[in-house]
Amino acid sequence: MTKQRVLQVSPLRPRNAICVVGTEVFLDIHRSIPRGATSFDVHGTSGVRVHIIYNHDLVREPMSEPRWPLDAKIEITITMDFPSETVNDNKVSQNSSEPIETAWLYLTCVSKYCTNICQNSKWTWGPDGHGAVLLVNCDRDSHRTQDSHLWLSSFLDLQDMSLMILRTQGPSALFAENKLVLQVPASDADKVRVFHAAGECFYKPVLGPDKLSYVVDHASRQEITFYVEGLAFPDQDFSGLVFFSVTLLEVSSESFPDTPVFTDTVVFRVSPWIMTPNTLQPLEVFVCRDANPNVDFLSAMRALVKKANCKLTVCPQLENRRDRWIQDELEFGYVEAPHKLFPVVFDSPRNRGLQNFPLRRILGPDFGYVTREPPKSQVSGLDSFGNLDVSPPVMVQGKEYPLGRILIGSFFPRSGGRRMAKVIRDFLYAQVVQAPVEVYSDWLNVGHVDEFLTFVPASDRKGFRLLLASPRACYQLFEEKQQQGHGDAAQFTGEGLKFISSSYYEILANETLRRSNRYAQNCIDWNRKILKQQLGLSEEDIIDIPQLFVLRDSYADSFFPDLVNLVVLGTHLGIPKPFGPIVDGQCCLEEKVRSLLEPLGLTCTFINDFFSYFELAGDVHCGTNVLRKPFSFQWWNMIP
Repeated sequence: MTKQRVLQVSPLRPRNAICVVGTEVFLDIHRSIPRGATSFDVHGTSGVRVHIIYNHDLVREPMSEPRWPLDAKIEITITMDFPSETVNDNKVSQNSSEPIETAWLYLTCVSKYCTNICQNSKWTWGPDGHGAVLLVNCDRDSHRTQDSHLWLSSFLDLQDMSLMILRTQGPSALFAENKLVLQVPASDADKVRVFHAAGECFYKPVLGPDKLSYVVDHASRQEITFYVEGLAFPDQDFSGLVFFSVTLLEVSSESFPDTPVFTDTVVFRVSPWIMTPNTLQPLEVFVCRDANPNVDFLSAMRALVKKANCKLTVCPQLENRRDRWIQDELEFGYVEAPHKLFPVVFDSPRNRGLQNFPLRRILGPDFGYVTREPPKSQVSGLDSFGNLDVSPPVMVQGKEYPLGRILIGSFFPRSGGRRMAKVIRDFLYAQVVQAPVEVYSDWLNVGHVDEFLTFVPASDRKGFRLLLASPRACYQLFEEKQQQGHGDAAQFTGEGLKFISSSYYEILANETLRRSNRYAQNCIDWNRKILKQQLGLSEEDIIDIPQLFVLRDSYADSFFPDLVNLVVLGTHLGIPKPFGPIVDGQCCLEEKVRSLLEPLGLTCTFINDFFSYFELAGDVHCGTNVLRKPFSFQWWNMIP
């Protein structure tokens, strides 16, 4: 036990004190010893346990008379196991010998205060861990503002909040004469808000950004319920832990400060924002309608979404303001506590036509919103969320990542490159549970990770495959077809594309294109090594998808629609139609991709996005976004 308090007793007058069930109080008798006294004894009533602590090598326990020598280093502690029924109903007496003097201590015991249902002042990770979980109340259940003085009347808001229960037991008179104070440190006050019932349908804010303490009303009640909401996600300057304390103050008189008797502390951890990988079940697909006709693309997406048995939401032109790149604008994730789970959209700082769509159309009841805004001058193309992905669950050198690892596109280890804004990276790293990995995407013109990698589900091995764009695989395929006598077959043979068509012979003979793709392959191989190391992958976990790139002003673009820039809807894949050379009536690129992916149980649907997306520097993944079912694994059960 930890000693919580020191009490001094005197034979001149009785001492009254408050004791808390289960806590240890140190009894200081040495400051009140009568002159000439050589020994003492201590007695307590039936509700008090008296503990004599001494060195067995120096002191022998009295056998006949229970008197202990005063000149030895002996300590006395007292504890109580049950709360009092009336004030001062327990007593301790201390007797000194020659001359005989008696000092009385009158005790009133109250139950130990517990400020949350978990009864823990520490927060620990893992399946055997413990601690309370708090949600950031970032959805919109009512029109309540962030004004801490505004009382709460929405029961929907209450459902998002965590309970904090204050339990007390002891004489009513004691609580009427003393104070029970609930507190939050100033460092945590802007991260949380606490509400308390103030009538049948209203709840008043009692702790928060401008309220550091609250004197509890009706503290004699055995149980008082508070409602706690998070106001901030973990971030660079916030670990996610929030501490509350409750202190019993003994009121002596108006002219003297109140004296703390006991303090209990409880800690909450704010739920992190969690991304969902392609391997999780799709629930809703988002796509934009544009005046620059993407009618055929929308039609193809409707058919694909129907096959995948999920919902399609089309953002109208009036709301997207001719911005079709919905993947770049936002990323879907979720937050979870034992009592509640809801999706949260992370809004990127790109702030183009779709800028208001997440806030106006997605934010709502049980659908939260979060954003991070760097200074406008610091925003680059790498801050768009096509440059953000997350792996399925992996194990790396014996360490589990049951929620996968976030992938962030960054610059090659050299000066002067583009990088995702620090405020976004800080936010992602601070969530902890999906420890980010930075890969190299600055070699690309747009600069997004979804231009050269993606994940698809698989029923074997780790449950997924990593797809990497591969110029090497594309040249091997084209060389094989040329050797088979199909050298005249041409890339871009679809309707309306003949003006840019190139035969196998022309592609393979184009040395500038070869040099561009050697460079692109080197960049991808650099990332391949990082991904194998940081995700614990072997070569068997990676599939090389044929793809060519063309270098313009030292940055690479896809030479034909980017086959890894696809959308994953369960076992159904929506893949950009590559318009590859036709061999024996089949597009050789489509045929190759099918041979690689269909043995995994996947169905490949090739979607024509050439004029509506590819020519505008994007493809299927860039033009879609998917809300997915959360992980069944609960984040607090992992060990970061």
